[in-house]
Amino acid sequence: MIWHASVLTLFPDMFPGPLGHSLLGRGLEKQLWSLDVRDIRDHGIGKHRSVDDTPAGGGPGMVLRADVVCAALDAARAAGAVGPMLYLSPRGRPLTQARVRDLAAGPGATLLCGRFEGLDQRAIEARGLEEVSIGDFVLAGGEIAAMALIEACVRLLPGVLGAEDSRDEESFSENLLEYPQFTRPQEFEGRSIPAVLLGGNHAQIARWRRAEAEALTQARRPDLFALYEKAKT
Repeated sequence: MIWHASVLTLFPDMFPGPLGHSLLGRGLEKQLWSLDVRDIRDHGIGKHRSVDDTPAGGGPGMVLRADVVCAALDAARAAGAVGPMLYLSPRGRPLTQARVRDLAAGPGATLLCGRFEGLDQRAIEARGLEEVSIGDFVLAGGEIAAMALIEACVRLLPGVLGAEDSRDEESFSENLLEYPQFTRPQEFEGRSIPAVLLGGNHAQIARWRRAEAEALTQARRPDLFALYEKAKT
């Protein structure tokens, strides 16, 4: 069974978008993974297929209706949607590389893209939605966040990237940011490739890369560095 992403959105024409290009797009063509995009408005109420209403208790904006969203989720499941049901939300738990690896190791994921002021809480509770955030900022909707999550998962699938070992040394693999990378030319605007990378001593190169990764992580992400240090004890 290939990894399957089901996306529920009010803007299905946004997909596959970037997911249909480069290595991910070729993986989609080769059926290394699959994508099903479903329009929430297909389950809207009345002749105008309404999907939202005013917030209970007052306030600005509109809220996605629980009955509409749950009908869309149920229809997606009946059509073969698999994996955990994820609601892309700025109030969700932060998405981590560890969670991405877990999702990529499973059958897939069902992703609900929010809009407006959010989703009726009863839908979240009734369908056991897992709220996921891609960062401490707010987007106009969940589509970009869903694409980011799908890309993070799909790139880990066998055969999509090709170089299996490259994933073992990238950022967050050991709670470390990735070390600096260099390539030709050897000299650029007065800056040289570090000599250790040109000497052919793989043990020295490995030590240099680890030291650089540690220094970068300590400076830029002390929260990650603390986890890295804890894991060493």
